[in-house]
Amino acid sequence: MLEITTGQLEAWLAQYLWPFLRIGACFMMAPIFGASFVPPRVRLFLAGAITLIVAPLVPPPANVAVFSFAAVIVTIHQLLIGFATAFALQLIFDALAMGGQLLANTMGLGFAFNVDPLRGVSTPVLGQLYMILVTLTFLAINGHLVLIEIFVQGFTTLPVGLAGLSTDMIWRLVEWGSQLFAGALTVALPGMAALLVVNLAFGVMSRAAPTLNLFAVGFPITLIAGLIIMYLTLPSVMGAFAGSLEAAFGVIRSLLALSP
Repeated sequence: MLEITTGQLEAWLAQYLWPFLRIGACFMMAPIFGASFVPPRVRLFLAGAITLIVAPLVPPPANVAVFSFAAVIVTIHQLLIGFATAFALQLIFDALAMGGQLLANTMGLGFAFNVDPLRGVSTPVLGQLYMILVTLTFLAINGHLVLIEIFVQGFTTLPVGLAGLSTDMIWRLVEWGSQLFAGALTVALPGMAALLVVNLAFGVMSRAAPTLNLFAVGFPITLIAGLIIMYLTLPSVMGAFAGSLEAAFGVIRSLLALSP
């Protein structure tokens, strides 16, 4: 008669529970997976399916009882690793949305808001346009598959145990937070500089012809100029996103102690 002991049940639970927590925490915040239009049940199903495939292949977890104080520490570490990985990637998408918002405010579209399908909040339409474009680009270059591959490899270099993210890894993640502003400026600065020239031209026109109604003439011209500039700078924006995405994957590899 087959007998299953309590120790065996705890070992099986530990083998699947902690990888599931790390993967599930990442999917709750990662781009695409953590979008508001993706139901939580779908995220849990994806996390569970990947866990069933990955758990037998990763090194066995540390010799920690599931129902103990040490298990709480291990659980916290796995959640932090998942959240940190998703946060490093999410910053790239937020930088594009922030850059689009800055450009929209400069060209007079700051009042035009719409619901962002990724987060369910109101964002300027230009920022939402950039978000849709980078989301499609991310899926087209199989960025979601690369994320899953790197994350699965991280179980080998950063196995489940009492040791989590080191101080150097945390500081690397904090320094990566500056990418939010650097990426936004990369997207918005060319358009803002060009629109500044347009506004300076209107300033000269207002001095030459004080009776000219700049509010009736300037807004359409600024809007059209902004759309043209956005169209011309779109290839460079997508190139900057691809470079930032590669840098984000490098940060994730460093967090998971993977070789570059």
